[in-house]
Amino acid sequence: MHFLDHPPPFLFFTGKGGVGKTSLSCATAVRLADAGQRVLLVSTDPASNVGQVFGIDIGNTVTAVAAVPGLFALEIDPQAAAQQYRERIVGPVRGLLPDAVVKGIEEQLSGACTTEIAAFDEFTALLTDATLLNNYDTIVFDTAPTGHTIRLLQLPGAWTGFLEEGKGDASCLGPLAGLEKHRAQYKAAVDALADAERTRLILVARAQNSTLQEAARTHEELAAIGLTRQFLVINGILPEAEAAGDPLAAAIWQREQAALAALPGALTALPIDRIALKPCNLVGLSALRSLLDDDVAQPADEVATAPILHAPDLASLIDGLADGGHGLIMLMGKGGVGKTTLAAAIAVELAQRGYPVHLTTSDPAAHLSDTLDGALEHLTVGRIDPRIETERYRQHVLATKGKDLDAQGRALLEEDLRSPCTEEIAVFQAFSRVIREAGSKFVVMDTAPTGHTLLLLDATGAYHRESARQMGALGNMQFTTPMMRLQDARQTKVLIVTLAETTPVLEAAGLQADLRRAGIEPWAWIVNHCLAGSTLVSPLLRRRAANELAQIDAVATRHAQRWAVVPLQAEEPVGAVRLRHLIHRANLLEKST
Repeated sequence: MHFLDHPPPFLFFTGKGGVGKTSLSCATAVRLADAGQRVLLVSTDPASNVGQVFGIDIGNTVTAVAAVPGLFALEIDPQAAAQQYRERIVGPVRGLLPDAVVKGIEEQLSGACTTEIAAFDEFTALLTDATLLNNYDTIVFDTAPTGHTIRLLQLPGAWTGFLEEGKGDASCLGPLAGLEKHRAQYKAAVDALADAERTRLILVARAQNSTLQEAARTHEELAAIGLTRQFLVINGILPEAEAAGDPLAAAIWQREQAALAALPGALTALPIDRIALKPCNLVGLSALRSLLDDDVAQPADEVATAPILHAPDLASLIDGLADGGHGLIMLMGKGGVGKTTLAAAIAVELAQRGYPVHLTTSDPAAHLSDTLDGALEHLTVGRIDPRIETERYRQHVLATKGKDLDAQGRALLEEDLRSPCTEEIAVFQAFSRVIREAGSKFVVMDTAPTGHTLLLLDATGAYHRESARQMGALGNMQFTTPMMRLQDARQTKVLIVTLAETTPVLEAAGLQADLRRAGIEPWAWIVNHCLAGSTLVSPLLRRRAANELAQIDAVATRHAQRWAVVPLQAEEPVGAVRLRHLIHRANLLEKST
């Protein structure tokens, strides 16, 4: 494996959701520890499942993985980090300032930007703590920092007095208040990330056009800010031998080979490793140790026949979704589970029934137009584009708050508006507009991967709390916030999308718990890309199909009020005809032989 040759002290695994970052980072940490190194495995993912992979509780403290001498793990909890960050800022003024002022500061610190900065605050400590570095040979990170977080730390530190004078944008006042004292630490962390002798970035992708394009974008974004030492790992490739005599396996293999042949030019110069699809779920030490053994899949235990699956299909949910004639339908879940395709399929079906439908996405990497591949009556397609929304918001602030500033003040305001906090507010405003639109038509929303969606909902909740406080102070209780619409089951139906695999189901269950704490009750679950129930010859796919049954049962009996299964398709579900085939598919109930 190229990415394991002479590893530097810091290894980062990053990539689109669902490509196997956690499995690869865990397997790498185990491999290095087995070789005699002292290794710290760190997850910076808001929806971390590292503990689930090892079958132990980890949490926000360094924990020894007892079964692997020399291996320790840590899950940075963004919410706990944010609470500690808020307390560092608010604690010194609590009791000194009026309660109303303290409450206002706490509200400013309640949004997604604070959560991200606070988590990065924890992360940078790991990169710059000399004592910690002396204790470990290698620190392996599951999910690297995002480019826009690093850009935040690279901005000059001229905000403080400017914001206190009321000239800046209030969205950044709270979150940035704690930056100054740690600016030297942040600079040291950014320097460490850009140092090829200390840091190696491993881009993880699958042999799919969408994930390879996303890896190319990530490569270019990180290279532009100095993180140039990058490797590419293409994970989960179906071996050619499995395609013999199996039409579904052959279609998958051909699709993957076509994607590999069209590898984006930005990636071709990188050192590349290819890892074969394995028959088992990558949970537990045995599975992790087999992942990096070689580039050939391990032999699958023979399964005489593909399992028989009796399950509701997506058509069983459509009548309930259509009830009322309008509303917001949100698809949520781990990245890579197929939310974009399923959102398009549901939107097409509703439009075919004559309902006006707006299909939109808050996922920067989504490609709804490509999935639809053409226009359809009653259906419009939109996108909450963070760049467009941020620019619109910047121009509005400059035209209002900036119109009377002198040249220096305007320059500082423009710098303030380059902060990621600006993007958070801009995207939230666009999200709110979409929610209101669902009062007169169907809005089907494909959301960004789980952690980012939860941060967006956090911003929605902060807006709700601030609105309730202000309206209450004015004696006006007749108001409706976006969060109230999301909590109203008559207006919003949330569909949780998952795969029939251990970690995606566990993560989906965690997402459901988070939504319930926010007062949002998921309406149904969809188990996507299922092999169980398909006619299979490939031993590897048969074993994977057999492994799916326990997870499907968990969804049906423990997690979901309503549920449906969508089988893996031999052909890419592109265009209205194939999208409707995802919904109207009778052979789910057929026996497989």
